[in-house]
Amino acid sequence: MRALTPFFLLAACAFAAPPNFSQDIAPIFYERCVGCHRPNHVAPMSLLDYKSARPWAKAIADSVAKRRMPPWFADPKYGHWANDARLSDAEIAKVRAWVAAGAPEGNPKLLPAAPKFSEGWQLGEPDMVIDIGELYRVTPNEDAYEHFTVPLPLPKGAWIRAAELRPGNRKVVHHGHVLLVQENLAGMEVASTKNMPSLAQFLVREGKLSRIRMDAPSWNDACRADTPDLPFVRGSQEGALASYLPGKPPDVFPAGTAKWIPPNSKLEFVLHYANIKEANETDRSLVGLYFAKGEPEQTLRRMDLRNFFLDIAPGEPNQEVRRCYDFTEDKYLLSFTPHFHYRGKDATYELTLPDGSKEILLSVPRYDFNWQLVYRLREPKLVPKGSRLTVTVHYDNSANNKANPDSKQRLRWGDKSEEEMMTSWIEYLDVKK
Repeated sequence: MRALTPFFLLAACAFAAPPNFSQDIAPIFYERCVGCHRPNHVAPMSLLDYKSARPWAKAIADSVAKRRMPPWFADPKYGHWANDARLSDAEIAKVRAWVAAGAPEGNPKLLPAAPKFSEGWQLGEPDMVIDIGELYRVTPNEDAYEHFTVPLPLPKGAWIRAAELRPGNRKVVHHGHVLLVQENLAGMEVASTKNMPSLAQFLVREGKLSRIRMDAPSWNDACRADTPDLPFVRGSQEGALASYLPGKPPDVFPAGTAKWIPPNSKLEFVLHYANIKEANETDRSLVGLYFAKGEPEQTLRRMDLRNFFLDIAPGEPNQEVRRCYDFTEDKYLLSFTPHFHYRGKDATYELTLPDGSKEILLSVPRYDFNWQLVYRLREPKLVPKGSRLTVTVHYDNSANNKANPDSKQRLRWGDKSEEEMMTSWIEYLDVKK
């Protein structure tokens, strides 16, 4: 039999049926998109069915071609990620071909079964649910951090394998954390300046928000050898029990690990309520705890790295801010979560080993405040004692930054989204001796 000539190959391609929603596109959406794009969830439209997806076809093609969706900002040259959300080149080509053909539905009888979601808890019913203890009325036209402390009915303590912080009202809760309360606030797991007594002398409190004073020391490079003895510019702080961020799934801890809640603990909810116009909005956020069957092989930990003394000039397009962490013990790194505000531009996490060699663990060349993503390593990264992690962040406070609320503003650390932060949340395990 003669081989097909290029002419016949081209003809075969020309007459091939274009992709259709039922057989070709729905499987991509179901696997990659509907975690967010479903009714009453964080995305503006549902992609669970053809009728809902079809009006958005051109916008979908444009977003996937430019890799704006699904949101994933890690540079593929560095690291391998267990939760990499990127579409493959073949998936992008299929979506674009579907739209170019007029976005046909195909035979709806061939549509695969849609994923099933718990409209309450994403991980199923928790073992224990704790809410903020009140129906909180959100003040309109105000950007606020609110703190709610509630007791935990756990007289013997508990190991938890997962936790889901769930907004009571997604319209008003931008992000939040749940912390274990400790009597010594300086040693408490922290997510806001309320629990940092050593920082108080540098703070201005404005209603329910805090910021670093304009006349406080300015120190953008906390990795320098001559860095002054300022609060939290060295070492790390213990991180939160669980967090809610736009686009972030529930906190599910790796197999063989868990977090410990001591007996008779209290939880503190730290919730960032967005500036909304509507009156009469309320919230009763809650956290679901999922118990481990017994003591884990290892305790999951989280370190938080911050530089509270950043200082960004008005109009500055590329201000560099750094923070370092020196490892005094061997550790396994599991994940990174960069957290900045509207002027955050890019971030790099670089490891310097004891022999002087360097490795970029994560590069985020295009940070987006609207998507606070966790980058979870496919395999734990062993970091030996004597290594240094350098976090380098650039900020764009110029008028060219479309997300910038005010390029004429000098920026210090502040709770308001219109101010800035420089924070990294890093999950890790101690190496067993």
